[in-house]
Amino acid sequence: MTRVVALANQKGGVGKTTTAINLGASLAACERKVLLVDLDPQANATSGLGFSKNEGQSMYQVILDGLALRAIVRPTELPSLFIAPSSVDLVGAEVELSDADRREFRVQGAIEAAKGEFDYILIDSPPSLGLLTINGLTAADSVLVPMQCEYFAMEGVSQLLTTIERVRDSLNPELEIEGIALTMYDDRMNLARQVAQEVRGHFGDKVYRTVIPRNVRLGEAPSFGKPIILYDIRSRGSEAYVSLAKEFIERAENVRA
Repeated sequence: MTRVVALANQKGGVGKTTTAINLGASLAACERKVLLVDLDPQANATSGLGFSKNEGQSMYQVILDGLALRAIVRPTELPSLFIAPSSVDLVGAEVELSDADRREFRVQGAIEAAKGEFDYILIDSPPSLGLLTINGLTAADSVLVPMQCEYFAMEGVSQLLTTIERVRDSLNPELEIEGIALTMYDDRMNLARQVAQEVRGHFGDKVYRTVIPRNVRLGEAPSFGKPIILYDIRSRGSEAYVSLAKEFIERAENVRA
């Protein structure tokens, strides 16, 4: 069975798209077939895998025109990783969908037709709690929350959890928390250690054991259109995302079993 996981955090700059790209790539390296759906109008997951933000059909046509998802899916350098690209056109999608019928279910309908072709479908949501993010949450089985180890992190996650509850109540009763991934961690900073401790105390085993460090090579990789395992497989960032992928698989496939 395909598992659909939305990556969401309305706070920008927390490593959400970095996690979407590199978790997807690491899952593919673990011989899982993965589709990354880029729902963010900034299209950073798209460009981060080497594709243009302004070329060809994208999730805009899927959401607004009903184009089949498989019509836009593109292969990447990794044989088991595919992307459904975004484009800058998605900026206007929320306005254009405002009066549309079943507007919260556009992505769910598109993904439903692609289930069975992939082991995992990861959805990279925008850094907001608008209609595109709601579409991603409605389509997903679960939510993975990338969370930066800094002062306002808990406040942002509490707002997201409120939104998840509302989506569960009205649109997707099966939606659950897949896990919380601590990102951009610097163990030299007392604050980072304190936030990590507080998050683990609050969310318990929902927090992944693997922590993603601050890493220069992780920041460089998107400008070359590559996930970190293709850009610098020996970097700390690459090792962390491969570890996260193994932990993710262990949890997800234990749930299935």
